[in-house]
Amino acid sequence: MKKNFWILLLFILIGMLAGALVSRWLQPVPGLSFLTKTSPVVWSPAADLLVLSYDLTIRIEVSLLSVIGLIIAIWLYRKM
Repeated sequence: MKKNFWILLLFILIGMLAGALVSRWLQPVPGLSFLTKTSPVVWSPAADLLVLSYDLTIRIEVSLLSVIGLIIAIWLYRKM
């Protein structure tokens, strides 16, 4: 099967989403708080060019389980 960037991006997105869902499901378990603690990553570019102005905010909540999902997704992509 031919590998391309879009398939890799899809795998990464699904892996991070799966990790985030597992993290959310395990949040009530007190012994696993180190896996479910999230750290926000925020990027907010903005510009006012007199004719055109924009404001964009991208926010990603990263947990250890999300990173593990990302690593598994990349590993699965390489095994394809």
